Amino acid sequence: MTTAMLANNASVPDAAAPADANAAAVARPPTRPRRRANPLASTRVQSLLLLALLLGAWEGAVRLFKVSGHLVPPVSDIAVALWRGLATSPTAKDGFWYHGGVTVAEILLGFLIGSGVGLAIGIVVSQMPRVERLLEPYVAALQSVPKVAIAPIIVVWLGFGIGSKVMIICLLTFFPVLVTSIAGFKAVDADRIDLLRSLSATRWQIFRKAKFPSALPYIFAGLNMAAAFSVVGAVVGEFVGAQAGLGVLILQMEAQADTGGSFAVCVVLSIIGIVMTDLLRRIQRRVLHWMPSDTSQRTVSV
Repeated sequence: MTTAMLANNASVPDAAAPADANAAAVARPPTRPRRRANPLASTRVQSLLLLALLLGAWEGAVRLFKVSGHLVPPVSDIAVALWRGLATSPTAKDGFWYHGGVTVAEILLGFLIGSGVGLAIGIVVSQMPRVERLLEPYVAALQSVPKVAIAPIIVVWLGFGIGSKVMIICLLTFFPVLVTSIAGFKAVDADRIDLLRSLSATRWQIFRKAKFPSALPYIFAGLNMAAAFSVVGAVVGEFVGAQAGLGVLILQMEAQADTGGSFAVCVVLSIIGIVMTDLLRRIQRRVLHWMPSDTSQRTVSV
């Protein structure tokens, strides 16, 4: 009799197992089909749609109100001038490729030299508070001088070659990187420095482990501003005096009353600025991989 009772008890879980499985299957919520991603929800698609809307409104307003092409050219004329400029040979001196190459070379040289010198001086000044107090009035005085006003003097000193344009760009890119780097080195958390000092860290170790990583968002903010100023500085220098460059091409087209061509060159300059900014953002995301993107953006905005 005991053996029969054990057999009955052993058979109970086997009989209850299918019931539990059925109950779990009934209790499990039905899987919903995945919704397809809406392509219009993308920020890039929305930005392109906004651009198309603005360009269409521009074209329609010019055609509707019969605005003279010498004042405001329609988008179609700008597109035709842009195509003609890009369809020329890279060695043709009347095309966008030749003049664009000269301007890009000036921008890259001036940006690298100006921002590099500004960052180097910012590092030195941040390590020496007495030097910072000594140079602060001179930096403020030089920064307040309009660079456009001294551009003709620089051209007279250095000539119409690439050197004068690089010098103008260096002056425009130097101060943003210098000021933001000094602000970044000052913004480091004091508790981190105290912790490193308690661990007998040297001045170089404190700079490498605490100050420089904390200052990187500020440095990239200065580099983004310097990238925009470098394009402006190149065009200003070419306006004052140059033998080649997109600024020279704008002056030639304005002399011929080719407003559409001038706008097309401005489009090329905008593309150069967009490419530089996008490249800096990619480098920033790669370097600041340890920092959340919203925190980095918030620091840059400040």
